[in-house]
Amino acid sequence: MKKLIGTSFGYAVAALAGGVFYREFTKLSGFSGQTSLGVVHTHLFVLGMVFFLLLALLNDRLDLWGNRRFRLGFPLYNAGMIVAVGSLVARGVVQVLGLALSRAADASLSGVAGLGHILLGAGMVLFFVAMLQQASVRSAAK
Repeated sequence: MKKLIGTSFGYAVAALAGGVFYREFTKLSGFSGQTSLGVVHTHLFVLGMVFFLLLALLNDRLDLWGNRRFRLGFPLYNAGMIVAVGSLVARGVVQVLGLALSRAADASLSGVAGLGHILLGAGMVLFFVAMLQQASVRSAAK
């Protein structure tokens, strides 16, 4: 449970930093439009902090760390978060600075974001499979 709470705290700190970066970077750049940086803060809070706090509560009841799929999903999900949020930040910086990306660079950035989302999805599926397995084990023990 400590690892899940620590992970949640790490995402909370990253979310706060992402919010400050968005606010200050756009202000210093004189940018006032929509940018991908605006959703970094929310993604990190919800998909990071809130998600892992909920898993910590469920772990206390279902012993999720005892499940192999859960332990496999943990690094997959976190890698997906890093890649997906990193691509959001990269896209947002490009938008704020008004840089023109070539078609290949734009497609590459989109591909990296897609890879991050695939890893996130795979980790989430493993988490849900583990939760269902552990719930079955728990109800069979009653």
